Amino acid sequence: MRETIDVLVPTCNRPAALAVTLTALGFQSWPSLRIVIADQSDGEGACAHGELQAVLRYLRASGRQVETRRNLPRRGMAQQRAFLLEQAQSHYCLFVDDDVILEPDLVARLHAAIEAEGCGFVGSALHGLSYLGQERPAQEAIEFWDGPVMPETVLPGSAAWARHHLHSAANLFHVQSRLDLGPDDTRLYKVAWVGGCVLFDTACLRAAGGYDFWKELPAQHCGEDVLAQQRVMARYGGCAILPSGAYHMELPTTVTARAIDAPHVLPFE
Repeated sequence: MRETIDVLVPTCNRPAALAVTLTALGFQSWPSLRIVIADQSDGEGACAHGELQAVLRYLRASGRQVETRRNLPRRGMAQQRAFLLEQAQSHYCLFVDDDVILEPDLVARLHAAIEAEGCGFVGSALHGLSYLGQERPAQEAIEFWDGPVMPETVLPGSAAWARHHLHSAANLFHVQSRLDLGPDDTRLYKVAWVGGCVLFDTACLRAAGGYDFWKELPAQHCGEDVLAQQRVMARYGGCAILPSGAYHMELPTTVTARAIDAPHVLPFE
């Protein structure tokens, strides 16, 4: 029997998008998922919406474990992620944003990669398909791991920091299309960070401090996922997979105040 993976989903005022993400999780080939939703939506919450109720019924009827929790008042995304990490019980936890579409074999491929490498995290960067065909060669550089994934320190302003451009728009989709990689040809590449879909070794994330730094930030901030990944990567290594298998719905961000960017205002350690 395959081990259970905790899927941790933060959400706020996106019931329809969340329903799509949860449906994609319901179709995953990995059989044992425990899905925990941390809801900061207005009013009665996301689960009061009919589309969410229908998907939750489907997930439970198909054998998925689903827990819905309210996390109010809102104290910023770092606190929201810290709250979710507190709920994690399994060896691995997958943080998935509430506006992501996942291919059915994605969780299985992420698990295979992190098991093989023994690193701190493996992510799937999100394709923005509204940019399909808009080629940006200067942003499409990719550095593959040819050996084991090793710890790396990636600081703002460093040469490695520029890796994040690969995850903008449809850059990564263009790269994987040219390489013509199938799901059995998974390759690992070096990252600055991965947004939206990241599988962590839960113990490694906690040992690196998780998101406990939320207390050092004002409620209006961004970059909490970046800082947590950088701290894990420096100790245990981290990477992303190609082909990705994750797609961004490209909805307006719910984090509108971005002046306080965690990796730029808090110490690396």
